[in-house]
Amino acid sequence: MAPRKKKAQISVYLDPATMGLLADYAARRGQPQSLIAEAAIASFLSSDAAEQREAAIAKRLDQLDRRMARLERDLGISVETLAVFVRFWLATTPALPEPAAQAARAKAGERYEAFVAALGRRLAKGPTLAHEVSEEGSDSRS
Repeated sequence: MAPRKKKAQISVYLDPATMGLLADYAARRGQPQSLIAEAAIASFLSSDAAEQREAAIAKRLDQLDRRMARLERDLGISVETLAVFVRFWLATTPALPEPAAQAARAKAGERYEAFVAALGRRLAKGPTLAHEVSEEGSDSRS
């Protein structure tokens, strides 16, 4: 068996925040802080460190790409839903006779302003209706 080489000792100065992170990480892993620091330095100085960072960045970019694809899909569904609703509403709602149409146009302005105010309150409130509906749907499947 080859004799084990003695490790060299160095002194480093860490800012309190970094030292706290090192201590917490070592405690969670049940490892000595010096072992964690040695592994971190070795990884930093490793010739493949750049490749590891590139792989990590590529993984994050892939995750972002998948999220963007889901957002695009959800937006497309929302637009189609609105278009189908408007088409259905226009096809099934009869036109009003002229005296009633004038009164309806006057009332439409008031109703639109109330709608915009309600929408503003809803958006300021927090979770969207679509989010609540999707949560309710997943709760009922459990």
